[in-house]
Amino acid sequence: MQYPIQTPVQLGSYLRTRRKALGLTQKEAALRIGLLPKTISALENDPLHCSIESLLRLLSALDLEFLLQGKEDAPQGNMWE
Repeated sequence: MQYPIQTPVQLGSYLRTRRKALGLTQKEAALRIGLLPKTISALENDPLHCSIESLLRLLSALDLEFLLQGKEDAPQGNMWE
């Protein structure tokens, strides 16, 4: 199933929802991938200021993958402004 993510808030929220759906605490997820629980917390609460490496490691622990896909009729402008 695909979940379009368009903002950092959506990303963090989805990561938290997925982790909880798998029955994992932040500590358990962190132990699976060699990160600190505070890094998992940061990815869920403020992913804009986390490394791509940490994000990819968490995605792996949550059995998710990172996929970039072109979007037809994409709105013009910078959505991050």
